[in-house]
Amino acid sequence: MFYKNARIYCDDFQFRMGAFEVSHGKFGLVLPENVPEDAIDLQGKTVIPGLVEVHSHGAVGADFSDGDYEGLKRMAAFYAQCGVTSFAPASMTLPYDVLGKAFATAKRLVEERPENCAVLRGIHMEGPYFAESRRGAQNIEYLKDPDFEGFKALNDACGGLVRIVDVAPELPGAVDFIQKAKEVCTVSVAHTDANYEEGKAAYDAGATHLTHTFNAMPGIHHRDPGVISAAAENENVRVEIIGDAFHVLPPVVRLSFALFGSERIVFVSDSGRCCGMPEGSRFTLGGQDAILQDGVGRLLNGTVACSAVNLYRCLLNALEMGIPEEDAVRAVTYNPACAISAQDVVGSITTGKQADFLIVSDDYTQKRVFIAGKEVA
Repeated sequence: MFYKNARIYCDDFQFRMGAFEVSHGKFGLVLPENVPEDAIDLQGKTVIPGLVEVHSHGAVGADFSDGDYEGLKRMAAFYAQCGVTSFAPASMTLPYDVLGKAFATAKRLVEERPENCAVLRGIHMEGPYFAESRRGAQNIEYLKDPDFEGFKALNDACGGLVRIVDVAPELPGAVDFIQKAKEVCTVSVAHTDANYEEGKAAYDAGATHLTHTFNAMPGIHHRDPGVISAAAENENVRVEIIGDAFHVLPPVVRLSFALFGSERIVFVSDSGRCCGMPEGSRFTLGGQDAILQDGVGRLLNGTVACSAVNLYRCLLNALEMGIPEEDAVRAVTYNPACAISAQDVVGSITTGKQADFLIVSDDYTQKRVFIAGKEVA
């Protein structure tokens, strides 16, 4: 099947008018010279890759850490409706047995791959290797020093699905953990009070990601540059930005693109189960009571806990902030796919990749979602 007269976001991160082919669930020819007469005419609409979410804890009343398969499937269906075609759900700081149960549900979703659901392409293990001083909404009772054997056992049990594991670089054994874990998955710096030197040591050891940049870490100070400055200096490091326009305000989002460049920014929602729930809803996050208040998830003590938006909303926010369209789309598609080592399968409209794509209106307010070439019902 061919689609013509489309404004296509091509794999060189530029928009071009033309046609593309979908065959057996994958992209075939892109921008072919000759197009069949029966090609579907998109009348100039924009086509972008399916969005890739690498940091969402939950939505529509479900949380990945619940270890509830039906809840995870409900999350995946919700994501698909929102334009997220691939995802790596994020866990919380919890005991290993609780994490193991949640990871098992991820494995089952991969094996069963239900229709009209975003495809689970890995797990983001956020915690428990965090600094107490920067724990944020992570449960203090379950914090641990880096533990490679424990991490490896969890990853092995779910068939090697962990794609990102987080760690605070200043904790005992962190550098050794990073050196070992980098051979397994992406290692990310997170929930940390590390100074510049400790951050640089983590990146030199092989960490290549920074989780929800500016949140749960020191800011940039001109005499205490911290982990963000260390990340900026290492071209191998990608940085997450929570795109709800609350966790990171628009001027700082724009500053982040200037500092890191469009090739290193990964937009995430960092949503909790409150995403898709009404204002004032009570919910839990990592075993702690929380409330959706003024559009943001908070623990009952007022600590900001999570966002209540989906990744497509983050894309809209970025466009409203003045981020160039090409850069904003890249930050929700190709860059996150790279973060979970899925860039050879999804993340761009490229011959041979899975045909996950969105057909959107000029202002992005309307969309049609396709997974493996089939429109999501």
